[in-house]
Amino acid sequence: MLFVVVLLTAGLNTYAQQEDEMISDSVVVQATDSITSVVVEKAKKLRPKRDWNTWKPNPQRALWLAMVLPGAGQIYNRKFWKLPIIYGGFMGCIYALTWNNMMYKDYSQAYLDLMDDDPGTCSYNKFLHLGKQIQTKADEERYKKIFKSRKDKYRRWRDMSFFVMLGVYAFSVIDAYVDAELSQFDISKDLSLTVEPTVMPNHNGGDWLDSQSLGVSCKLNF
Repeated sequence: MLFVVVLLTAGLNTYAQQEDEMISDSVVVQATDSITSVVVEKAKKLRPKRDWNTWKPNPQRALWLAMVLPGAGQIYNRKFWKLPIIYGGFMGCIYALTWNNMMYKDYSQAYLDLMDDDPGTCSYNKFLHLGKQIQTKADEERYKKIFKSRKDKYRRWRDMSFFVMLGVYAFSVIDAYVDAELSQFDISKDLSLTVEPTVMPNHNGGDWLDSQSLGVSCKLNF
C-alpha cells in the first residue's frame, strides 16, 4: 500500500513539473510574439511613407537604369507617358532593320545569280515583271545595274536603321538623366515682374534738377 502511494505521489509531481514547463513555454512564446509585434509596429511608425508629390529622383540612378534597360529611367522618373515614344522608336527601328536586311539579302543573291553562268540559279526571276525573261545581253547588263543599285540602297538603309536605333537609345539615356536633373532645379515661387517709376541721373545737365530724369524701371524676381 505504501509503495502504491509513493508511485502516485511521484507521478503527480512529474505531471505537475511537465505542466509548469508547458505553462512557462507558452508564456515565453506569448512574450516573444508580443515583443515582435511591438517592434514591427514601432518600425512601421518610424518609417515614414513616401510622399510622391515632393519626391525627387536621383539623376545618377536614373542614368544607370536607362543605360541598363531602355525606358527604365523614365519609369524611375515616373514619366510613363514617354514609354510609348521610346519603345515605339525601338520597334520602328527594329522593323526597318529587319526589312532592309531581308531586301538586301534578296537583291544581293539575285545579283550574284545574274553574274554567274549557272542557269539553275535564277532567283532574280521573282524581281522581273510578269513573266519577263532576260534574253539579250543588253537586258542582262541593265538588270545587273538595277540589282546592284538596289542592294546597295537597302544596305545603306539597313545601316542607317541601326544607327537610328542607337540614337533612340542615347536619347532615352540623356532624357532620363536630364529629366531627373531638372526635377531638382530650384525655382522660387516668388516669380514676379514689377514696373515702377524711378529717378535716373542725367550727367549732361548743369544743375541738380536738370541732372535728374524720371523714368520707368522693370524688376524681375526669381
